[in-house]
Amino acid sequence: MLATVAGASPALAQTGSLRDALYNSRNEMRRAPAPPAARYVSETGVRFVFDRSQERPLLRFEGQSEVWALEPHPAPRGDIIYKNDLGQPVLRATKLGGLTVFTQQRPAGAAAAVAGEVAPIKLPVLSPSAVLQRLAAASAKASRAAQRLISFEADVTADSSALTADAAALAADAVTRLVRRPGGKQAVSKIDKVVIDKGRKPSAHLKKGVVRITVTPDLGLAGRPSSEKIAAAAGEH
Repeated sequence: MLATVAGASPALAQTGSLRDALYNSRNEMRRAPAPPAARYVSETGVRFVFDRSQERPLLRFEGQSEVWALEPHPAPRGDIIYKNDLGQPVLRATKLGGLTVFTQQRPAGAAAAVAGEVAPIKLPVLSPSAVLQRLAAASAKASRAAQRLISFEADVTADSSALTADAAALAADAVTRLVRRPGGKQAVSKIDKVVIDKGRKPSAHLKKGVVRITVTPDLGLAGRPSSEKIAAAAGEH
């Protein structure tokens, strides 16, 4: 091999080296992992933050306050599909580092590229009075959408305060969204109260006019149901 290289003309050797350098550079770029928490932009202009620094990956679309807790599922060719708590695909990550985001506008998916590193998504620290204010705001928002009073109650402890406040906001969003859907007003008319308490597994269900939401503080932002999960539960009956 040494003899072969020595016998090559300088031009060919330089060309080969340049080609190899470019090839290796491209491969290194493809292999380079994205930051654990990064901002992405899709080919259709959708912007979002994807945070893989935590046990459960989190996603937040730009312009929206809701954080989606995703669950990874293995896919063909070594890919990973990240689904929400309704089992719907939200992201697909390839073994080579490519990312596809699925939206209502592009259900078949749109390629997304890293636009920069960001801080991990965290729950804020809230005082008891701040939690009460969030509950009151959620009740007011849901009541406006329903055009009738929907009260919010919660068993708030120090470890669940921020998660409870977030769940209340998501419940209000769920009611607002449900009203706009076919048959949604009738479903909302059966809701009198939203109750949030702690449990071993995050969940939401409707029974006798009460939407009961269970939060699990140990799971962080993955410890409460999404607004779509709450809307689905509220519209069950």
